[in-house]
Amino acid sequence: MSFIFGGGGSSAPASTGQSTVTQREAPGVEARKLSLYDQAAALASSPVNLPAMQVAPLSPTEQAGITAARQTGVGAGTVTAGIGALGMGLQAPNIQQFLNPFQQAVTDEIVRRGQMQQNQLAANAVQAGAFGGGREGIQRAELQRATQANIGQSLAQGFQTALGAAQTQRQQQMAAGQALGALGAQQQAMSLADIQSQLRAGALERGIGQAQLDAQRQTALQRAYEPFQRIEFLKGIMTNLPTTQSTITASTAPGANPIGQALGAGLGAYSTYNLMQPR
Repeated sequence: MSFIFGGGGSSAPASTGQSTVTQREAPGVEARKLSLYDQAAALASSPVNLPAMQVAPLSPTEQAGITAARQTGVGAGTVTAGIGALGMGLQAPNIQQFLNPFQQAVTDEIVRRGQMQQNQLAANAVQAGAFGGGREGIQRAELQRATQANIGQSLAQGFQTALGAAQTQRQQQMAAGQALGALGAQQQAMSLADIQSQLRAGALERGIGQAQLDAQRQTALQRAYEPFQRIEFLKGIMTNLPTTQSTITASTAPGANPIGQALGAGLGAYSTYNLMQPR
């Protein structure tokens, strides 16, 4: 009895094949992008030499203004002199120094003339034979009174003149004191105005110097970051340029089952042997 098996036999299911699809930039574009990345990485690895911030020093004009501001007592001497003049003006006037130095001579002259009149009066009385009489006595007394009155009037006039001069001096001293005080205050105000003007002008000069320092620093910063700007520029160009992609497909064929192959070969050989036997 023979058993016939079909040729080829059966085999275990084969493993399924796989395909890997990779999409990449065109070779030339991809190479340029990788080169750009390398340049950016090398640039980023080196620290940027940032310029130090600088502050402009005080300008010579500002220093002059500060020096002037340190000098206190501007106009103080003038104010002190004014205070002294006011003090003297407030004191009682020294009338004696304004009295006429020739006042005594004037008084002596009045007395001399009175004496001459007395002598003339006596001579007239002798000639009239009335010397020593009552009328002569009255005339002598009247003449003496008039002489004293003239002396008093002369002294009073001299005193009034001296008093007027002393009062004038006092007024002048008061006016001078006030003027000196105002002048001292004006000197102080002028000095302060000069100082403020110097400080404003100096601040303007320092501002110009600071602007120059800032401009120099900004220029140095732009130079330091200029390579980064170039990298960014190239990145923008590569991003916006039209490009193509290449597709790479890698396939894996299904493999044969070695057990199935062995069984198939054995059964095929057995069937061939049976066919060759005589019936």
